[in-house]
Amino acid sequence: MKALFTALFSLLFGMMTHAQVLNPEPVTLDYYLPDGVTYNSEIPTPKEVLGAELGEWHVRHDQLVKYMYAVAEASNRVTITEYARTYENRPLLMLTITSPQNQRNIDQIKEEHLKLTDASVSDELNLDEMPVVVTMSYSVHGNEPSGSNASLAVVYHLAAAQGSEINEMLNNTVILIDPSINPDGLSRFAHWANIHKSKNVLVTDPQSREFDENWPGGRTNHYWFDLNRDWLLMQHPESKGRVAKFHEWVPQILTDHHEMGTNATYFFQPGIPSRTHPITPQRNQDLTGAIAEYHADALDEIQSLYYSKESFDDFYYGKGSTYPDVNGSIGILFEQASSRGHAQESIHGILEFPFTIRNQFTTSLSTLEAAQSLREELLANTREFYQEAAEEADDASIKAYVFGEEADQARTKHLAEMLKRNQVEVYELARDYNDFKAGKAYIAPTNQKQYKLITALFERRTEFTDSLFYDVSAWTMPYAFNLPFAELNRGYNKNMLGDAFSLDDLNLTGSLNGGKANYAYAFEWDEYYAPRALHRLLANGVRAKVASRTFKSITENGAKDFDYGTILVPMGVQDDPEKVHELIQTITEEDGITVYNLTTGLTPAGMDLGSNNFENLQDPKVAVIGGSGTSSYEVGEVWHLFDQRYHMPVTILEYEELDGADLDRYNVIVSSGYGMNDRAAENLKEWVREGGTLIAYRNALDWAESQGFANIEFIDDEDEEDEEGEEEEVEVRPYVKQGPDSGAEYIGGSIFNAKLDLTHPLGYGYNDDEITVFRSTTTFMKKGENPYSTPLYYTDSPLASGYSNDENLENAKGSAAIVVSRLGGGRVITMADNPNFRAFWYGTNKLFANAVFFGHTISGSTAN
Repeated sequence: MKALFTALFSLLFGMMTHAQVLNPEPVTLDYYLPDGVTYNSEIPTPKEVLGAELGEWHVRHDQLVKYMYAVAEASNRVTITEYARTYENRPLLMLTITSPQNQRNIDQIKEEHLKLTDASVSDELNLDEMPVVVTMSYSVHGNEPSGSNASLAVVYHLAAAQGSEINEMLNNTVILIDPSINPDGLSRFAHWANIHKSKNVLVTDPQSREFDENWPGGRTNHYWFDLNRDWLLMQHPESKGRVAKFHEWVPQILTDHHEMGTNATYFFQPGIPSRTHPITPQRNQDLTGAIAEYHADALDEIQSLYYSKESFDDFYYGKGSTYPDVNGSIGILFEQASSRGHAQESIHGILEFPFTIRNQFTTSLSTLEAAQSLREELLANTREFYQEAAEEADDASIKAYVFGEEADQARTKHLAEMLKRNQVEVYELARDYNDFKAGKAYIAPTNQKQYKLITALFERRTEFTDSLFYDVSAWTMPYAFNLPFAELNRGYNKNMLGDAFSLDDLNLTGSLNGGKANYAYAFEWDEYYAPRALHRLLANGVRAKVASRTFKSITENGAKDFDYGTILVPMGVQDDPEKVHELIQTITEEDGITVYNLTTGLTPAGMDLGSNNFENLQDPKVAVIGGSGTSSYEVGEVWHLFDQRYHMPVTILEYEELDGADLDRYNVIVSSGYGMNDRAAENLKEWVREGGTLIAYRNALDWAESQGFANIEFIDDEDEEDEEGEEEEVEVRPYVKQGPDSGAEYIGGSIFNAKLDLTHPLGYGYNDDEITVFRSTTTFMKKGENPYSTPLYYTDSPLASGYSNDENLENAKGSAAIVVSRLGGGRVITMADNPNFRAFWYGTNKLFANAVFFGHTISGSTAN
């Protein structure tokens, strides 16, 4: 009977003809569940708890949580823990599902299981008696909801199914279920989809508003970050908690359930073989292929179309489907064609939401079936991964990495934090090594179990077997933090290791040298959180200046040289000196700033403290242009930087409302968007002329130039005629090469070398004129005609790490990374690259902060 029902449903609802139809009766739970299984009536179904059939509505996160707790209360197979909270204070849950006997011994099972990662004892383990561990993670992208909705059916099945088959599986498996990796995004999308659902007629027209979310959409988290790019980086609470849970178990398989375009079918890994990271063992891909056969069999059974090995990849280790690969696990990506609502026309007919859920449910079960059949091979894979890592570490020429910036403890500690969260053991440097100072740098030995991951974090790779990448091609972490680092070989010994770094060591330590000041305070701009400190002062009415020249002054400990960008707080001009003293104490304690008491305005060298070369500062009133035509990722990065790190307010202005906005409320406006209408452009242009600072980067460069905001020129890479005036002969290539050839022309995400003018306001706080920047665009600017207008440009050997073809490298050589233009009384600062990329590019955040805090101090005569 059930087979007949399923056939009728597929005919009527699953893939219907292109016609509007009456809203059908919702499918029942039987539509998803396998044939021939009986279920325990004491375990509640989703409908019994939520009041609607699965797939009838898009489940909200609070409903998901309610159901998971209801099942955990009813079943002795299920326990539940909260592992983190989102920015919007929603709980992130992990369910542990296994047999009741395993539940009683779960701590012992976990302890024994983790020995697989210890090469010194793993050979002693009896894999015959060890359960396999599988983590299933759903809907990291909130508007890809079929995964989280499928988790309801998966949990019900595992908790309620009866019989010898499920009992055997639960005895041999520990299943960890993360029903919603991105609760904030899922809630945002569920609200959108549900408020647009018609009650009597399914609207399947792809142009319907239901399928076109308002900006920024539900894909991302609260600050509009893609959490699927944050596994390695862990900049957000969702990721920190999730990755901690991963390492608590180190599962053999981790599934990552996504959606793609409506006209697609279903994808499961392996991805394209040539796009696998070289550190990933071939055994990993072989096992992924073996598991794929189980998915194929299961999808064949329900007549679903699918494909594998033709798309996606296993290169960037920061995604959910690849992070496991560098940690002794198997990551598996699933991509389901998305209904993007309740039902939508596609090239395969009408795609309904329940159909998308069923495919995700089906491959969840096929994963568990594969884990049973391949249990010992999967357990052996984890053991062999760490044994091989130990052998490679013993033979490695690089024995340790040392890194650190003496003048910036925050960036140094945040890189150590990232390593520690990835289970890498890091130590304080116990004695000086070359330019690295004891207590001011950290050292990570390579001879530890995370050898492969350490290598992935520090490697500088510029040669690849494939020129196409689904994501970035480089993420060399010291480059991202712009920290000096060195590879140690013969110079390394264990006496260099000081105290082990822990997450408790993240507190920043500042000091007040000389006590309470009568004449002036000063602090240098080197520390990462100096912008937060300066904002505390300016926002509270403190008058401050910035040094545009170096100088020497007398402090409690004698004469000290102060660098460009030093912040001066003269006491004689303050309205409330006592408030200033309190704030100075706060920035030493909370922002890690070292402040000096300057007792006289007369200096032994350089400018005196009353010099005009100390520029008056204004509290930045910042707006960022968002909305349609802008990248929510880039807007969110600015929002996150100001809110989470600098504790500064930032207004998000709707792009489409700029023509009538009162821009006088702001003195800094940021844009990375594509353009604006003429009235909005004129409104913004008049604001700049009146003295505003406009920061335009990446995709905003074209409109900034075309609308007359910025005096910049682009490097033209069109084919030129040869010396004899004849056009080059056009090469004829096979049609099948078009995709790879086109993809190879792009820079998906690489790291480039650049040269910085340390005397320029945009260079304040940097101590090395050689820095690295993240680049993901093929737009190249020429240096400004004014010789002082290009404070940052690419070197003649621009590629530091990652992929770029020869043509782009040639265009990059000597090209401008930043050009400053003058427009009336204001400044337009154009940046070729994104200085705030994914929140982990700490090394160029200060370029952006300098534009915000010091842009108005840039001399008009030095602008283009």
